[in-house]
Amino acid sequence: MSGRPVPCDAAELGTLFLFEKLDAEQLDRLCREGRTEQFDPGPVYTEGDPATCFYVLLEGTVVMSRRVGADDVEISRTSQRGVYAGAMQAYLSDPGDAQYKGSMRVTEPSRFFVLPAATFAAILRDWFPMAVHLLEGMFFGSQNAQRTVGQRERLLALGSLSAGLTHELNNPAAAAVRATSALRDRVAHMRKKLGMIAAGPYARDALETLVEIQERTAEQVAKATPLTPLEASDREDALADWLDDHDIAGGWQLAPTFVQAGLDTDWLDQVAAAVDGPTLEGAVRWLNYTVETELLMNEIEDSTTRISHLVDAAKQYSQMDRAPYQVADVHDLLDSTLMMLAGKMGSGIKVVKEYDRTLPRIPAYPGELNQVWTNLIDNAASAMAGEGTLTVHTAADGDHVLVEFRDTGPGVPEEIRDRIFDPFFTTKPVGEGTGLGLDISWRIVANKHHGSLMVQSVPGDTRFQVRLPLTAADTAVESSEEPS
Repeated sequence: MSGRPVPCDAAELGTLFLFEKLDAEQLDRLCREGRTEQFDPGPVYTEGDPATCFYVLLEGTVVMSRRVGADDVEISRTSQRGVYAGAMQAYLSDPGDAQYKGSMRVTEPSRFFVLPAATFAAILRDWFPMAVHLLEGMFFGSQNAQRTVGQRERLLALGSLSAGLTHELNNPAAAAVRATSALRDRVAHMRKKLGMIAAGPYARDALETLVEIQERTAEQVAKATPLTPLEASDREDALADWLDDHDIAGGWQLAPTFVQAGLDTDWLDQVAAAVDGPTLEGAVRWLNYTVETELLMNEIEDSTTRISHLVDAAKQYSQMDRAPYQVADVHDLLDSTLMMLAGKMGSGIKVVKEYDRTLPRIPAYPGELNQVWTNLIDNAASAMAGEGTLTVHTAADGDHVLVEFRDTGPGVPEEIRDRIFDPFFTTKPVGEGTGLGLDISWRIVANKHHGSLMVQSVPGDTRFQVRLPLTAADTAVESSEEPS
């Protein structure tokens, strides 16, 4: 909006810290090419509008704000004469379609010295040509550095996740390979034992009963319930005694397998009742191979299922087969990220999930939210130095979904709490952090999802809180990765 024109006083401009080094001719030029305007309480300019003017406060009170979702969040409020805002980057040789990066309003009648953006740029280039080159170089240099380091940060995160995923996949894959090798050996022994039984003095009805027991045994393995160590030890002793009492050598080797399958002495009594004494040992050993085969197949199934879940988690995390923008369940995204980072966090960090499963799905960029979760979880794990509790909490918060990450680390010192979201600010040792993780996270949450990212911290209880709107904004910011 425009204010009411009022006379421009060059002498008054000379009293401002911004212009105090200018000579009389320069101050006169400012008054000739600029103007002084009086604004009533209300908006001066609005975020997103074309950046047409550079404003310097002469008298009054200004409030600066940034849009977060549907709300304007106040950034600063001041009555300091000489503070400036607006088209501050008009000096760039190629500013493009410059827009105001925030909103400014006044809370009382206020006067501004106003320079059109083109005039501001021309004056800067005429009076300070070297300074303009330096400022332009700093701006684009910082922009390029932030982009390059941001890419590097994502590559480092990807490398770390790849290493963790490889480690997680290696364990079940190796277990499946071992179980397959053992299964081949057990099947070979079973074939041999079956040939011996077939050639032995077994009556037809005894063989039928033995086959029936074998089928029931296989079913029992699938239904076996875990025992406590004490219960398992007691049952192993009982089975070993039974085997010794029936002159079956090496009973202590067979007993653990039978116990793992959920079998007991009653089951052995059924076997003994079905076959003659001389052939009991052969029958028991044949059934032992049956049990071992079932257990190994269960192990292979568990291992391959684990691999499948990890692959599904990787696909969910990367969103490689999904649209960039979609309606998503935050819990699915959180679970996939936690699974991807499990190896990196280690066994010393306990993860507690406090999910409100009644929360609706939300419109989001899931791949980028996973990047936010990764940064916040990684920071929490680093803060706890491998020992502590990470609590992931979700809840409804008005018309937003709250996702909170709580860690038991030492906390964020109050003196740096206001700086942790600044680009390149990091508390990690040189070479271990780029200082862009939280900056990128804030941009993804605030700029792209119109939500908010906040921190509350005391020693032993640090909480990063992400709030995401339940409904899509009318307009979406297409990119949150580049600096303003």
